[in-house]
This record gives sequence, structure tokens and C-alpha cells, in this order.
Amino acid sequence: MAIDIRDIAYHSNRVQEGDLFVAVQGAKRDGHNFIAESAQRGARAIVVEQMPREPLDVSVISVTDTRKALAQISAEFFSHPSRDITLVGITGTNGKTTTSYIIESILKAAGREVGVIGTINYRLKGKERPAPTTTPQSYDLQRLLREMIADGVRDVVMEVSSHALDQERVRGCHFDAGVFTNISPEHLDYHEDMDRYFAAKKRFFQEILVEAEKDPWSIVNVDDPLLRAFQKTLPPSRAMTYGLDRGEVRASHREVSLEGIRATLTTPVGTLEIRTPLVGEYNLYNIMAATAVGIALGITREAIGQGIADLPLVPGRMERVNEGNPWVLVDYAHTPDALEKTMKEIKRLATGKVFVVFGCGGDRDRTKRAPMGRIAAQWSDLAIITSDNPRTEDPLRIIDEIEKGAREISPHRHRVIPDRQEAIKEAIALAGPQDIVLITGKGHEDYQIIGEERFPFDDREEARKALTQRGGGR
Repeated sequence: MAIDIRDIAYHSNRVQEGDLFVAVQGAKRDGHNFIAESAQRGARAIVVEQMPREPLDVSVISVTDTRKALAQISAEFFSHPSRDITLVGITGTNGKTTTSYIIESILKAAGREVGVIGTINYRLKGKERPAPTTTPQSYDLQRLLREMIADGVRDVVMEVSSHALDQERVRGCHFDAGVFTNISPEHLDYHEDMDRYFAAKKRFFQEILVEAEKDPWSIVNVDDPLLRAFQKTLPPSRAMTYGLDRGEVRASHREVSLEGIRATLTTPVGTLEIRTPLVGEYNLYNIMAATAVGIALGITREAIGQGIADLPLVPGRMERVNEGNPWVLVDYAHTPDALEKTMKEIKRLATGKVFVVFGCGGDRDRTKRAPMGRIAAQWSDLAIITSDNPRTEDPLRIIDEIEKGAREISPHRHRVIPDRQEAIKEAIALAGPQDIVLITGKGHEDYQIIGEERFPFDDREEARKALTQRGGGR
């Protein structure tokens, strides 16, 4: 028997008369505990994994996985919007956001109307929306894609998180290309171990892309040893690899400085000279990934080069606050791998001392704290350990766990300043004209989470204030 529904809800308090309610297990609450409430609010049908104990005067549909069902039902409800657009997905531990910005700029240079779904925000046609999560819940994602199409968008670039893959949020999306940037430990508080984390990421290529109706491209960084081995398991017909000295897209010549990157890329469609103000060799990887996507989508070399050159910065990703006297950069690096790559690059580019200001977030993976302390102390002249979104944890306890790692390198190459504003001010006050101050962990974020409240706080603004008080910089 067919049942007409008005809309779909996966939170019981959003159910309205005539809706379909999908009972999903959340991080804190199980939707199955709110089945009766949903029926009382007017749900016409309910999708469950476990049948309710008490009979209800609504249609009940039993499935093995309500998250997967929510994704598939949502895609059908919104008439499969991903079939009507060019959809690019980017997964990996680091580099997703920057790569999405570069691809967006390339597509715009080619004259295409682009939408982006990512960590910093969701954006289309000059409009921006806050991003509650990197990849929205499946219902919200399908609705957003349909809204983008209604606004004239025909190309969408999406960051695909490991949480999204584990929770089936992109099931039912038909991608034209998928990018795997790199893999290193992250979100182990959620995934529990590296094997499960990697398995979640691999599902994007082994399941989601395989099920797509478009014969999608798989684009993989083969300088990452784990990805190099994984790439060999993928069908070769629609695969493209990239790396500094290996892969279909590679950098045959490169110059990296604090002013930006100049490089010659060797690609399947010929060589490409690129110029960009983006800083850091790892951004060259992001550029190569975006270049491979452009080639896969049939974008001209001229538009690819123009798009790369047109992008002035990515918010909170090696973003220059000041150009010398001293150099001040803000970066999102909040994993050991990202921090180490960033610190090594800064150390290589520095002509003076390197100061780093960083902390670790509360209620998140504790195993990365000591390693990040070691990395910061090893690759800087002075590491200032401070608070970073402590949430419900004691900031001093988090700092103590970081400091244990820093002490393993040296007892004298770090300081503890729990107040983040004071820590930034101190680092900038200590820096000389040729020195570099790197502020990491929060990047684009304009808030500090203390307890369960958000307070206004932007590393970039605080750095500008400190520079003004110091009387330095431009």
C-alpha cells in the first residue's frame, strides 16, 4: 500500500503531521526511544531497526540499518539531485578543505556555477551558510543539493568526512570523482583504532563510488604509503594518481617560499605552469589533487592554471596575518601529522626563529596530545602550549598531557600560558622581525568552546591586535 508523506524527519521534535520518521541511533540518544512521541506528533509512517513493543496506529517499516535507509529514502524523496549535477567528493585526514577551495576556483575559472559543502561553510552563488558538520546528515545533504540545483548550481564540491561515511550520510549520492588526500591517525575517540578509521575512509571508494551511476574517477595521493597500496586495489580504468615525483600528475619543478608556490606540473594533458600565494609544500599536494580533478572533468589547462592563480587564500589554512616583521600565520593543523608537516615546512622556510602557539581540543582523542607536544617542541624554537576548545574538560589537564610530550624533547623549549589570548600576545611580543609565529589548531574558527558554550574568539583577530600593540607588522 502506497503512503503519501509530507516530509522526512530524523529528530522526533521536528515531526509534523503527515511526516515519515526515521529512528536513528545518535551519539547521545536513540531515535527508537521517541517512536511513540513521533506517532503522537502526527507521523504517518515510522522506519525502525527494532519493532516497537506497543502497537501504534501508524505504518511501521522494519529495516536492518536506519541510517542507510534514511539516506536512500532522502535521495528518492528529493528525486536524486546528484544525478543532475557534477559531484566531486574529497576525503582524507588533511587537505580536504584547501583542495575543495582550489577545485571551486578552477571550476569558476572555467565559467561554471559551483556549490561547496565543507568544514568552513556551505556556499553557493556568493552566499554562505554556517557548517554545523563537515558533511551534513543524509536528509539535509539531499535537500541542500536540491536547493543548490534550484539556484542554478551544476557543479558541487563536497568534503566527505569519516563520520559521514561511517554513518551512511553520502549513501545515494552519485559522484563523478572522488579524491583521497592522505591518511593518518584522527578521530580515534570515535573510530577506536586506525584500522577502523581507514576502513571508513576506504568505503568511499569501495562502496559509494562503486555504486555511483556515472563511472566516477578515483584520484589518489600515491606519495602516502598506505594510499599507494590501497590504490592498487582500485579499478585502473578511471583512476588518476598524483605525487611530487610519481603519478599521472606530478611536480617536475617546484619553488616554495613564504610568498607562495611556483611549480611546473606534468599531467596527462601536458605541462602546466602554476603560481599561487598558498604557502607550504603540502599545499602543492592539494593543488595536484585539484588539478587531477580538473583534468578528469575535462577542464582546460588554461582554466586550471587560472583557477589556481585566482585563489588568494583559504581561511585558516596557512593564512598569512602578517607579511614579515614578524611573519604570523594561522593554520587549522590539529592532528599530529598535520602539525608535523606544517612545522617542518615552516622550519624549512624560516630565516629566523619559529614560535608555535597551540593546544588540543577537549572531549576528543587524548592519544594525540603528548605526540603533538613532542612535535611542537622538536620543530620550533619555542612552543607556547595553551587552551583550544577545552569543552567540558579541565584545560589544565589537557595542557598537562600535551606538556608531557614536550618535556621529552626539552624542558626549556616550551611555555604554558593557558589563556589563548595571552599566549598569542606573548609569542608575537617575543618574535623578532625575521621570525615566524605559527598559531595552530583552530584555523578559521571564530569561537572558543568552554564547557558547552561558545564564546567569540578568532586567532587571526587576536594576532592583529597583538601586532598593533607590539607596533610591528604591515
